[in-house]
Amino acid sequence: MVRELCEVQGLIFKRKKYKEADVLAKIMTKDHGIFTIDVRGALRPKSRLGAATLNFSYGKYIVNTNWKGISTLRTFKDVKQLDQLYLDLTKNAYSSYVLDLLDHAFVEYKEIGSFYDLIMKALLKINSGEDAAIITQMVQLKLLNAYGVAPQLDRCLICGKVQGTFDYSLELGGIICSDHFNSVSQRMHLDPKVVALIRTLALVDIDRLGKVKINPQLKKNSGKVIDRMYANYLDLNLKTKKFLDELALF
Repeated sequence: MVRELCEVQGLIFKRKKYKEADVLAKIMTKDHGIFTIDVRGALRPKSRLGAATLNFSYGKYIVNTNWKGISTLRTFKDVKQLDQLYLDLTKNAYSSYVLDLLDHAFVEYKEIGSFYDLIMKALLKINSGEDAAIITQMVQLKLLNAYGVAPQLDRCLICGKVQGTFDYSLELGGIICSDHFNSVSQRMHLDPKVVALIRTLALVDIDRLGKVKINPQLKKNSGKVIDRMYANYLDLNLKTKKFLDELALF
């Protein structure tokens, strides 16, 4: 396939050294998915390309590509950086994990659709100081759709009830209403508030998520349930998640 110059709107993440002075970086783009770009000379002093491709930089990038393998960055325009994600260790950890989850859900150059806007909005919210843990939990739940293992959280698996008190079943992959608690042995016996929070995060659009204050223990418990979903449904072993969990211990 013939290589061509193409302008893409995207965000940079996962930089690593390549050859003597080059950098390989992942870019999440609106229309062409996630792929790797070679940023030549990025590590040389005063490199304009290097400065424009620091992690969490976003804007328009002109790449030389044939839509497979490694593309080459030629130039850029209108590039900004989500500076708090770059400078703040905790915000960096949450954002890196969110991007890592997205990266593992799609093959390179496959269009990611509405997940581009979801991730960008999530990063913007974390950058502005909103609750990074809650935003990350929301993204985790919504990305289960991308992996093809989304649980049924909108209604009871047994009768379809949408309101009331619910529990969750990992084995059945969805919520169970209180009318069927006695008939379903494979449920987690969760605090109804935890299930309610998880349902809200999964079903509400991220635009409707304001600057909420969630009880720390409730937030911790919902995070544990979501982690169990990922452990049960997916075989992921992400370094970004391990680092995030270690960071939470301090």
